[in-house]
Amino acid sequence: MKKTLFLTLLLTFAGLVISQVALAQPPPPPLNPTSVPIDGGLSILLAAGAGLGAKKAWDLRQK
Repeated sequence: MKKTLFLTLLLTFAGLVISQVALAQPPPPPLNPTSVPIDGGLSILLAAGAGLGAKKAWDLRQK
């Protein structure tokens, strides 16, 4: 029981110390504060939706 408690406290303390030491650098400031990157995933979602709609239309025509 004491060994488990000691190990838990040791790992918790080590995690807290490492999280304070290993801080990442802040992200770079945006080039234009009004720009929003929406094209990356939006075009993929639109293509997937078009493909799903085409498949459903094809399946309905086959019946």
